[in-house]
Amino acid sequence: MARRRFRSNQRHEPSTERSFQEYFLSTPAPATSRTELLRLIRGGEDTFLELKVKLSNTEKITQEIVALANTGGGVIVFGVNDQLRIEGVDNPESVQEELVRICREDIEPPLFPFVDRLAFDNGRRIVALDVEGKRRPYRTRDGRFYLRIGAEKREATPEELAALLDETRPLTFENLPAQGATIQDIDEAHLWSFLREFEGDAFESARTSGYPTGEVLERDLLMATERAGELAPTVAGLLLFGHDQRVAELLPRSMIVATRFGGESTQSPIIERLTMSGNLLTLYESTLRFIRRYCDLWESRPKTFSPATADESPIAARANYHHSAVVEAVSNLLVHRDLALRELPTRLHIFDQSLELINPRRTSGFSPLAQKAIRYGVPQRLNPQIAAIFSSGAYGLKLAPGGLPMLLRDSRLFSNRRADIIAINDEFRLRLHGV
Repeated sequence: MARRRFRSNQRHEPSTERSFQEYFLSTPAPATSRTELLRLIRGGEDTFLELKVKLSNTEKITQEIVALANTGGGVIVFGVNDQLRIEGVDNPESVQEELVRICREDIEPPLFPFVDRLAFDNGRRIVALDVEGKRRPYRTRDGRFYLRIGAEKREATPEELAALLDETRPLTFENLPAQGATIQDIDEAHLWSFLREFEGDAFESARTSGYPTGEVLERDLLMATERAGELAPTVAGLLLFGHDQRVAELLPRSMIVATRFGGESTQSPIIERLTMSGNLLTLYESTLRFIRRYCDLWESRPKTFSPATADESPIAARANYHHSAVVEAVSNLLVHRDLALRELPTRLHIFDQSLELINPRRTSGFSPLAQKAIRYGVPQRLNPQIAAIFSSGAYGLKLAPGGLPMLLRDSRLFSNRRADIIAINDEFRLRLHGV
């Protein structure tokens, strides 16, 4: 924000009254000094500064805040007239409370601004609302988007809104360069096997000279980026196409800890525990192999099962599960991990009569409504690039169609029990019941 670059890190003025942001975060918030604010006011209104005598029309104030946030941020000062004279506001506390309410309830997504109340020697007090647009685009409660052009606001045109959405497309963890990785860490045989599935359509081998792995990753798949003058694969590129050993070394959080318990809880004796690593193709095959070691997978429920009874054998019979449901569960385990969470491992628990798959997933932002929506097949993907390529037939896996709704339906019809889904403590848990 051009008008705010002059701000000094040294604060010679005493702190203003405790702001909402300071209260919300329980950390000291950057306060706007009197000198700094006066310099802003003397410059008059522009793209990043709006002056108001008082807070009267909340609908227009909401639009002004949205316009500032969508244009990169700015400051609205209450208690200053059009002639740049400080008149003050009668009740700055109520103005602050109303501004906080507007930002949290009348704007989507909610804003958490800095609000400063400043008093002058003549007893007049003003309120400064400092807005940042980190999560733009913002809209009013009735779904309207505004931009600030000079000292005026106006509703965004469809073209401007499209450009704003494209410009502010979120950068997720899968798009970051994998720390320490180089193009040499990519399994070229796997990558080029994937690319050749698109020969004649998206990919034309006649235009390539040799095997320009880095160029294709960067230009065609958007899975490489320049770092320190050299191309490096992104986290998604390394997970999908990296050499198994290098993936294990560079992304240890991608490992899966699989455990077979001799009972129905994690307090039961451990029969076997295995840590599996490698790229996603290797992890998928290793995980299914571990499950098949202790379970039977069926495409449809046989007419009769013959489980061993306690009188016949001291060892519990192998549990049976629907094959497509298990395949979908393992695919979700690999694709929808929150890779930014370092300390929470991905885990597979096999009990006598159930399977539990546990993934790191930040529960803040993953609302109960979103947990309901995924049951209808509405995606809540953390890693869209990984999900798209992993589910592509060109990647080399034969996955079951239908997604989570299929998993829930087939698992229930097979075992006569509904699968359990729980999202709590930054973990997403899925339990399938066997027969």
